[in-house]
Amino acid sequence: MTTPESLRVPDIPPRPPFWHAQGPVVTVVALGGGVGAAARYAASLWWPSHAGGFPWTTFWVNVAGCAVIGVLMVVITEFRAAHRLVRPFFGTGVLGGFTTFSTYAVDIQKLADHGHVRTGLTYLAATPVAALAAVWLAAWSTRRVLKWRQP
Repeated sequence: MTTPESLRVPDIPPRPPFWHAQGPVVTVVALGGGVGAAARYAASLWWPSHAGGFPWTTFWVNVAGCAVIGVLMVVITEFRAAHRLVRPFFGTGVLGGFTTFSTYAVDIQKLADHGHVRTGLTYLAATPVAALAAVWLAAWSTRRVLKWRQP
């Protein structure tokens, strides 16, 4: 006896091998993350923060990285088609490795542990406000410039 057509489970198409599906994405995110993290580390060596002082290097790295993310996302999603690996490499990899929530959190903890609670709270509030403002301003500015340049 055969199963009625309405009760049959459709054949599931075979999955492509890992390398053809997610392998390139994972690879470019890892490579980009290494580049971004190295750049962040270099910035911390060039402009070290003073113990107990406001962590300006991490603050400006996060703000600058967020501004670049705003520009990148507008360019590759609204104005120009990009290769499928551009966004994972630059957006997730390079800029994700460059900006840093973990160092931000550690800086706040260190400030609080060493009695600089007011500085820590200021940093806690200022970083997300400045980062969000940077993304918004960069995206807004990029849209204006690119629309102005279009014929």
